[in-house]
Amino acid sequence: MTESDGRERTARARACDVPTAGVKAYEEGAFAEFRDEVEQVWNENSAYWDDYMGEGNDFVNVLCWPVTEKLLAVEHGQSVLDIACGNGLTSRRLGRLGARVVAFDVAEGMIQRARRRTSAADGKIEYHVLDAGDEQGLRALGRANFDSALCNMALFDMAEIEPLFRNLFSLLKPGGCFVFSMVHPCFNQADATRYSEFEDRDGELITTYGVRVSRYMTPTMRRGLALQGQPTPQPYFHRPLDMLLNVGLRAGFVLNGIEERAFPATHPPGRRELGWGPNFSEIPPVIVFRMQRQ
Repeated sequence: MTESDGRERTARARACDVPTAGVKAYEEGAFAEFRDEVEQVWNENSAYWDDYMGEGNDFVNVLCWPVTEKLLAVEHGQSVLDIACGNGLTSRRLGRLGARVVAFDVAEGMIQRARRRTSAADGKIEYHVLDAGDEQGLRALGRANFDSALCNMALFDMAEIEPLFRNLFSLLKPGGCFVFSMVHPCFNQADATRYSEFEDRDGELITTYGVRVSRYMTPTMRRGLALQGQPTPQPYFHRPLDMLLNVGLRAGFVLNGIEERAFPATHPPGRRELGWGPNFSEIPPVIVFRMQRQ
């Protein structure tokens, strides 16, 4: 290897250490500077999001809700906390299962939409405007007041998650569980690229679909679109699995449920926000956890 080859290889290695354009690397706790931006963005996107999502898309109805409902195992009359409830989609489903629901979201616009969509048929639901990182506001919800808690596809939208886990341990009754679904940090994040490759194999055209991951270990923030056409890109906060789960374990929770969720190969192509669909039936874009207070 020549000296120039060595310099070129070193330069390429250094380039690989530079965060992807538009992505900032942080340690847990240092994302806090984006809390105000998160609130602002979700208020700006609330009307578009609610109009588009309505009662849910395939991510919710196929990937998230079936396993969330199973892991929560809600019984009639139980009290459930719905964290980052958005337009109240999961709150209404919980209410129709017979739960007494307290739901909150950081965006007042989302809560207004949630209240507008909720009817007497959806059961007993109480909505609040609250930041999941607001420890004083979380404590005001009461001590040992909830049988279970849910956070559907929202932890990666939160600038801070330690205050939530820390206070949630006190909000739940002994034995209470916290179920949260999220985009899979291994396969569905800023530095994961979906691809398709074509091969002529003995006269048969074969298409292979997969995911390439160039960065995973470093917690990062990037702005992106959850739905095509939404007014404002939103901050996404990537945390590797060890960082994510250790936050809950340090708070005192025990992990006792996990499911990785992919669309089946027989699933029809969905709406434009999905992208994944049946071609990626071996790669899960969603992961669901259950943690329990012992």
